[in-house]
Amino acid sequence: MTLSTHVLDAGKGRPAAGVPVRLESRDGAGWRHVADARTDEDGRVRDLPAPGEGVHRLIFDTAGHSDFYPEVAVAFTVTDPGEHYHVPLLLSPYAYSTYRGS
Repeated sequence: MTLSTHVLDAGKGRPAAGVPVRLESRDGAGWRHVADARTDEDGRVRDLPAPGEGVHRLIFDTAGHSDFYPEVAVAFTVTDPGEHYHVPLLLSPYAYSTYRGS
């Protein structure tokens, strides 16, 4: 399995560079830290560690791109460790959206 993300600042119409991203995995009733990364100039993190089957989340520190949302957490389930999982975040001043990308 491979995992990547892409953050776009829809309010500015460009990639969100330098956004800190934390990967966590569900561990019983809590969460276990897996890795930290930062988006590149294109707003991408291409090399997150493969967390394997189960429930995980990406936590985006969006304070530098949104006055309203200082943090966005996106939880997702890996069901097939053989696939690529791409979890993009579209961020605007008062809204955000995400989807399973390719």
